[in-house]
Amino acid sequence: MHFKVIGIGEVLWDLLPSGREMGGAPANFACHARALGADASVITRVGNDSLGWDIRRRLEQRSIANNTVQVDDKAPTGTVTVSLSGNGVPHFLIQEHVAWDRLMLTPEALHAVGEADALCFGTLAQRNESARRTIQGLVAAAPANAIRLFDVNFRQKYFSREVIEQSLRLANVLKCNDSELPILARLLGLAGSVRQQIEQLTRTFDLRLVALTRGPAGSLIFQAGEWSECPSMPIRIVDTVGAGDAFAAALVMGMLHKMQLDEINTLANELACYVCSCVGATPSLPEKFSKRFATHDHVAKVASKKTVAEKSLNPVENED
Repeated sequence: MHFKVIGIGEVLWDLLPSGREMGGAPANFACHARALGADASVITRVGNDSLGWDIRRRLEQRSIANNTVQVDDKAPTGTVTVSLSGNGVPHFLIQEHVAWDRLMLTPEALHAVGEADALCFGTLAQRNESARRTIQGLVAAAPANAIRLFDVNFRQKYFSREVIEQSLRLANVLKCNDSELPILARLLGLAGSVRQQIEQLTRTFDLRLVALTRGPAGSLIFQAGEWSECPSMPIRIVDTVGAGDAFAAALVMGMLHKMQLDEINTLANELACYVCSCVGATPSLPEKFSKRFATHDHVAKVASKKTVAEKSLNPVENED
């Protein structure tokens, strides 16, 4: 089953110690979703320069739709200087006044979100007022039943309470990490334990699901009164760039495939851990990850046919 999944916001080059890698959370999300079997695209903007055309080639190589990648004749393609601490945790220096700051509401973008099964957006690409209006307009134009994942991705000074609240009211799923939740708690006045804060977020903003990633401590997911807690796997960390985006992609794909909560959590953790063991945000993924979704669909189809057959053999008698 091919779901239409879209990342909305920044695409850029991560300038890592090991070299240049394509990045930007929405683009990373789309690349991982495509590798997991989705029909994925990115609504973003690049410069009319060599870096921009290289990004378009990279996306095409990964079978990511290019018709929603806008080209800007005035602003350059975005870049981020990334330094890594001893445990592989990235620190970002983000270039300002770049192409994705000038993202526009185009007919192609509106058409794409109108057909989306799921989309992902964050705070960074909303740092510019014009781009913020575009992103929020696109999210609002998505089908009512689509998954609208707000992956906060706080970077430097590029967020505010206003943007967070506006985004949460547009979203129906939230993903954050254990360094971002305390910021949310401070800005939004959340109190109590981690679980109580997550429950408050769910109630206040009418969210279907909240996911908290906690690095070596694994992840915690809350949905419809049900909790799922998953430990992390022991791995050798190369860098953690893109791990959260991989988790978000697996989370969304699991929800679309109607997997059980623990199954989603486990798979998202495994994928994030794999990305941490590689260089860059979007390494090629082993086929075992996409096969998990195909296997789940096959099992679900067999179970559905069995249920239909059983009902035909045991019809319910009419009541008086």
